[in-house]
Amino acid sequence: MPRDCRPRPGPVLYVSCVAADQPEVSAWRPSVPGVVEVFHARFTEYAYPMHVHDAWTLLIVDDGAVRYDLDRHEHGTPRDTVTLLPPHVPHNGSPATPHGFRKRVLYLDGSRLSHDLIGPAVDRPDLRDPELRARVGQLHRALAGPGDELAAESGLVLVGERLRDHLRHRDPEPPRPDPLLARRLRELLDEHLTDGLTLTEAAALLHAHPAHLVRAFSAAYGIAPHRYLTSRRVGRARRLLLDGLAPSEVAVASGFYDQAHLTRHFKKLVGVTPGRYRNGA
Repeated sequence: MPRDCRPRPGPVLYVSCVAADQPEVSAWRPSVPGVVEVFHARFTEYAYPMHVHDAWTLLIVDDGAVRYDLDRHEHGTPRDTVTLLPPHVPHNGSPATPHGFRKRVLYLDGSRLSHDLIGPAVDRPDLRDPELRARVGQLHRALAGPGDELAAESGLVLVGERLRDHLRHRDPEPPRPDPLLARRLRELLDEHLTDGLTLTEAAALLHAHPAHLVRAFSAAYGIAPHRYLTSRRVGRARRLLLDGLAPSEVAVASGFYDQAHLTRHFKKLVGVTPGRYRNGA
């Protein structure tokens, strides 16, 4: 029987081998406010019966397609679509292709999308928006493991904002220049280089809406707040490595969750692992 062996996303990236025709499921609850559950799955034959959720279901399909009924209307989810299913409204789901489908789902609570948007979501659950699709994918990657909570929280804020724009039929607002707020956030990130802070904490300290914080910072500096923080941490890690510290020590001293977290971001920005950088290889 053919087997499929590849890295699986989850709280910790791991590798599993499953029969190619068997379901795969990975689910976890991240420590990011607003996200009730992250659910990744691959199904070839399984069909969901009619059911409801008490949370918003934000769905993207990476392979294949899903056919589902919502409010007595049939819908589908091609790969370029973001699907948003509202809470308390019955729906089902089944594979729309012979080889099934692979999907990634976020279940969001009412703090991100209010109940007054349920009606518009029922009328138009499938959104063709490449930028939104890319942002949802980035959000899943940020939620894959501990240490990237600021990235996940920032991504969730922007995803929620774009979803609300779709449901209310309005064009996204361009970033508003606010260099003073951007500078204050940068100073705050610098102060919390090693211990970190959440977007919610930063918004409370600066008396600003989280989405406005992210947009103001990105407009002023050309980089998102979480990317700025990560690059500063990598810069600190480089200096500590050249001072002779071991990568495991450097990870803690530069604000990363663990050595694996350091290695992932260090290699992305520097091109080599911390160990190779330290040894001059």
